[in-house]
Amino acid sequence: MADRKVRWGIVSTANIGMKQVTPGIMKSPHSEVVALASRSVDKARAALDKLGLPNARAHGSYEALLADPDVDAIYNPLPNHLHVPITLAAARAGKHVLSEKPISITAAEAAELRAAPKDILIHEAFMVRHHPQWHRAREIIRSGELGRMHLVRGAFLYYLDDPQNVRNLADIGGGGLLDIGCYCVISGRYLFEAEPRRVVALVDRDPKFKTDRLASVIADFGDGRHLSFTCGTQTSGRQTVEASGTKASLEIVIPFNAPADEKTAILVGTGAQRDLYRREILPAIDQYTAQAETFALAVLGQMKLPYGVEDAISQMKVLDAIFRSEKSGAWENVQ
Repeated sequence: MADRKVRWGIVSTANIGMKQVTPGIMKSPHSEVVALASRSVDKARAALDKLGLPNARAHGSYEALLADPDVDAIYNPLPNHLHVPITLAAARAGKHVLSEKPISITAAEAAELRAAPKDILIHEAFMVRHHPQWHRAREIIRSGELGRMHLVRGAFLYYLDDPQNVRNLADIGGGGLLDIGCYCVISGRYLFEAEPRRVVALVDRDPKFKTDRLASVIADFGDGRHLSFTCGTQTSGRQTVEASGTKASLEIVIPFNAPADEKTAILVGTGAQRDLYRREILPAIDQYTAQAETFALAVLGQMKLPYGVEDAISQMKVLDAIFRSEKSGAWENVQ
């Protein structure tokens, strides 16, 4: 039915869910948040009240949410080491899953999701792939305006030295590469529309946290195509993605954290004077809503989900190779 909505359950009160993803889901025309789980019913109820969802069901455990017969799909923003276990449990309970990125900590772990029922959709939550600015960037590249594509260059940096923050806890999948370096990897895979063959990485780790706090990576996509990026968790904040070909370059000005209520821009041109580049302005959009709507339509059978488990495994294979290169100090094949 055209007016049918996907009934969502939210796993935990994680900040990303409370501040961005769940509000985004709530604005999706084909979505409805009907339940939320936390470690206690009271905490779940308080979170729902904060979200303005007094009629949604509060569950005091994740297991109770997965057993809720009136939930069609869940959003899983738990710490990285819990993405696969909860996603697989949800899938076996008949729930479709939007899992926060990274889908797992290793490619081998991600491959466990192949055991999920084949009629269940699993989608890794790289919301940027649903933003029109990324669609437009790919459209420009496909048009040939940049010429033959040679280079994607990116950076994603922030400063966070809180020892209790999950992103600084090495034993549960913390560190910059899994948190934000994954976006830079997606940049190359998305804009080249290909998979890298090999990578080499230089990584610095925090001596106390043992997490990677600065990483510089080159990924070889073959045929003279390179992805080059730096990500860091103890460096002043910055983000950028640029694509360059034989004729021109483009830049996505705010590639990853595009504000939901502000227009975005893509610059296209050549030479050093960026102020002379063509500036394309795209309308404001909540990329989390766009992501939720795409997923909901796929669940409802109204469109094909563009990215699933196999894409997520391919993504993790690149990250695995980066970590191997950190240890070997050499090029490592993506396999």
